[in-house]
Amino acid sequence: MIHRPIQAASLPLPVGPYSPGMGFERLIFVSGQGATDPATGKLAGTDAGAQTEQCLKNLHTILQAGGSDLAHVLRCGVFLLDMTDFEEMNGVYQRVFGEHRPARTTIQAAGLPGEGLRVEIDCIAYLP
Repeated sequence: MIHRPIQAASLPLPVGPYSPGMGFERLIFVSGQGATDPATGKLAGTDAGAQTEQCLKNLHTILQAGGSDLAHVLRCGVFLLDMTDFEEMNGVYQRVFGEHRPARTTIQAAGLPGEGLRVEIDCIAYLP
């Protein structure tokens, strides 16, 4: 049983002592992803919808680097700065995942790491 770190070349290195993703056997655990656009190094937008879209793109990039995809996500954790953003986040989340319905927990967090960050999402997926 060997675990392996997963880093996507197109995403910046983490801001702390953690891996963007960890693979273990056929599972991939992706650390919480914020809405930083790797092309600009800035937040993808100020609203929860744009930020959710970018969080999911960042998750997707890490999953692909580990050999998986959004269609193989088993569970997501969604952290919102303000629960009033739930509907906006949920609309983007539903559009991106389509008919696939991973298990999910959504909470309001007292704060998120990064000025202006309104959404952070993590996930667990499997290798097909």
